[in-house]
Amino acid sequence: MTFETASFILYLPMLHPKTLISIVGPTAIGKTALAIQLAQHFDTEIISADSRQFFKEMEIGTAKPDAAELAAAKHHFINSHSVSQLFSTGDFEVEGLKTIDGIFQNHDLAIMVGGSGLYINALINGLDEMPNIYLSIREKLNKQFEEEGLTAIQDQLAAWDPEYFAKVDQHNPQRMIRGLEVFLSTGQKLSSMLSATKKERPFNIIKIGLNTDRAVLYKRINERVDKMVSNGLLEEVISLTPFKQYNALNTVGYSELFDYLEGKLPFEEAISAIKQNTRRFAKRQLTWFRRDEEINWFEPQQGIEIIDFLENKISGK
Repeated sequence: MTFETASFILYLPMLHPKTLISIVGPTAIGKTALAIQLAQHFDTEIISADSRQFFKEMEIGTAKPDAAELAAAKHHFINSHSVSQLFSTGDFEVEGLKTIDGIFQNHDLAIMVGGSGLYINALINGLDEMPNIYLSIREKLNKQFEEEGLTAIQDQLAAWDPEYFAKVDQHNPQRMIRGLEVFLSTGQKLSSMLSATKKERPFNIIKIGLNTDRAVLYKRINERVDKMVSNGLLEEVISLTPFKQYNALNTVGYSELFDYLEGKLPFEEAISAIKQNTRRFAKRQLTWFRRDEEINWFEPQQGIEIIDFLENKISGK
């Protein structure tokens, strides 16, 4: 074998590297439908990066793919964990990379879809090593949350680390307490520890973002909430009352109805609060994703254009 032949053989794997297609965007924009369309077109599998869809007990309020959608393409990290299990961004990075490697054993492409920016970032860019936390501070904050409610935690975090506060789900006590305990333990902002340094991944990454006119998006959000209610969201929340102390259930669509069940809100106000909080969440998602200049943005109905774009990108045109 000549040197030239050996060099060519060594170079061959680089001609068709494996590729992860990441689909991001705000809630209710149509990410699931696009992911299935792409999975069928490219004959591959889907990784969910929606931190609420991991939990098998939460069905209606998380807008999971329905049975027909799950049958249309193989999904990973849907109903994969229980609300009683802690499944962190670090866990998702490790398990997600293993899942991608498994998909790449039989496919050249894999698709990741979701709106949870921290989880998507963990899988694409990796996580920094986080500092040790004083457990006494965590216990104190958990006690404060129980006695004074989430607003007290939110106010402190917004004052001490407004950058992190703006990035994450402000209705998620786990996220709020995490940012606060890091600051109180180290004197440093958690936002300053989320390094821009990327870990090298052994595959290409193409990022697709979905967005549309705000009025259209907000209408879709309101209609989705109405559909959840008609599909039995209240009954689902009632069935989850024994688990409400778990962080997974301290989230939009569930916490408002727990307030209703506890007599803190009339039913119609609780539903209005779900819509308002979901719209606010969508706005924060867009703020997060718009900072990433590598995302290629499309309207949700542009599935054919997205496929053409990906095929050209993958082939190097």
